[in-house]
Formats: sequence, structure tokens, C-alpha cells
Amino acid sequence: MFTIEHEFDATMITLVDEGDATLREDVTVSAFVDEISFEQWDPRTDRISKITLSPAQLKDLTAALNLPEGIYRSTS
Repeated sequence: MFTIEHEFDATMITLVDEGDATLREDVTVSAFVDEISFEQWDPRTDRISKITLSPAQLKDLTAALNLPEGIYRSTS
């Protein structure tokens, strides 16, 4: 399950882990014009972990999810 909210300067997506397997904490994705951040609560450290990507990095990650093992360079 996921939710999408449009804020003034960002789109917020929350990914909720569901199912029978060991569940993970929700992931919040904040998409701005110049960066995309992923945040997730880490109960082991009692802190929020954050990763920030550029739009180019997100594009490469999206492409990588559908490619076989190898080294690639984006053309745009």
C-alpha cells in the first residue's frame, strides 16, 4: 500500500509494508525539483535514516531495477 500527497513544493509518497513476512517500517519519499529523499525509521538506533538522490541518480536507479548485472552509463 502507498499514499501520495501533493504539497506546495514537493510530492510526498509513503510506502507501507504489508503482508505475512517480517514487516519493515514505512518509507517516506519526498520529491522536490532538485532532489528526492527517502526516509525510514530505524528502531535499532531510534532515529530516522535519510538518503537523498539527485533526479539523475533516481533515473539511473529506476533503470537499474530492470537491467541485468553489468556496468551502465546513462545517455541523457
